[in-house]
Amino acid sequence: MIVALTITKFRGLTIPFAFIGMAVLRLPLWLNKSCKFWKLMGSGKNAQVDLAPDYKHWAVLTTWDNRKDCDDFYADSFVIKWLHFFGVESFTILLNPLSSHGLWSNLEPFKTNISNKNHIGKVAVITRAAIKFSKLKEFRRNVKRAADAMRTAPGFILSAGIGENPFFDQATFSIWSDTESMKSYAYKSVDHSDVIKLTREKQWYKEELFARFAIVDSWGTLNGVSIEGINKKLKT
Repeated sequence: MIVALTITKFRGLTIPFAFIGMAVLRLPLWLNKSCKFWKLMGSGKNAQVDLAPDYKHWAVLTTWDNRKDCDDFYADSFVIKWLHFFGVESFTILLNPLSSHGLWSNLEPFKTNISNKNHIGKVAVITRAAIKFSKLKEFRRNVKRAADAMRTAPGFILSAGIGENPFFDQATFSIWSDTESMKSYAYKSVDHSDVIKLTREKQWYKEELFARFAIVDSWGTLNGVSIEGINKKLKT
């Protein structure tokens, strides 16, 4: 399976077309029978893990059975042409699922390959949660410290905040130098481990998912960082 994530920054004057795209682009994605799962999403401020929504940054997540179907989509689809036409910059990363636990919109979107279980090297992570309305205030009060701790954690490379809506459906995409660095942050960081504990105790989520990926390819720019700069981080 190939999982593709594209984050596009729209020009200020074209932001209305970003909102229109969130409605219009659903149809070609739905009609594309090769696309197994898709989500059109907004982003946090400056495409970061931030509670404040950013109306310039938008994301599309898709899954494919093979690389050819994915490449065909990026070469010819109306969705990608729309993003390229209105966007001022775009970052795309292709991933291969290593492990996945939980649900996204009542589905298991990421099929893992048992041959990838012993992956060594850089890993990408997607964590996603649908937050209960009654727990939103508690969640917002606690999540920022976990995000701040992530950005300073050893082995951290890159992160982005995405989600179907800016308040109740939150997802974090991150890249780490290796699995051990990711696990160290997840379970040994005081702020993050405390938030995990509170999540279980307070039952903030009505649905959640955690998935880990190998990085297949990437191109474009994110927050003004050239692809050369991002790839340098991914390869060093």
